[in-house]
Amino acid sequence: MHNKEQWSTIKRGVKYIEENGKKAVKIEEGDGIKILTLNNSSFSNGTIEFDAKGRNVIGQSFVGLAFHIQNDTTYDAIYFRPFNFANPDTIRRWRAVQYISIPGHEWDKLREKFPGKYENKVNPVPNADDWFHAKIVVKDKTISVFVNNSSTPSLVVNKLSNTSNGKIGLWVENGSDGSFANLEIRSEK
Repeated sequence: MHNKEQWSTIKRGVKYIEENGKKAVKIEEGDGIKILTLNNSSFSNGTIEFDAKGRNVIGQSFVGLAFHIQNDTTYDAIYFRPFNFANPDTIRRWRAVQYISIPGHEWDKLREKFPGKYENKVNPVPNADDWFHAKIVVKDKTISVFVNNSSTPSLVVNKLSNTSNGKIGLWVENGSDGSFANLEIRSEK
């Protein structure tokens, strides 16, 4: 992940750091949703694993992974709200992991039309200020998300877009920063 040439540039600071023994990419806080796209990646079906680190600051920490990226405005993504992992508000805990499909299926539209269908709590519950491990399995129209090596998925959804192939990228929301390490991609047919 430390090879700068393997990533597209974005209009936000990107640092290559080492933290807690992990060689990581850190996307700095800034305006707008940002995807740091992995150049020359092509992904259809398979498993994507990575470690991520956000912050325990409500409304300011959204970290995840975009896939089947066609361009900056057409992609699917799974992202996490670390500040909701162990939030004392039970409703917020059920909003810890989210699926979106851009354009047309932003989080707010999905929550309004399908409450609780495209977001869920994570289990086991990670520390919101520490690294956590995510595994995303894409099999045709089914997406399953596992956290911290659990054998039980935290989220299972049906894909909303018609895309079936595209690039992969690290994803952060407006106002968020995020660190990512140990990206592993295993494609399947």
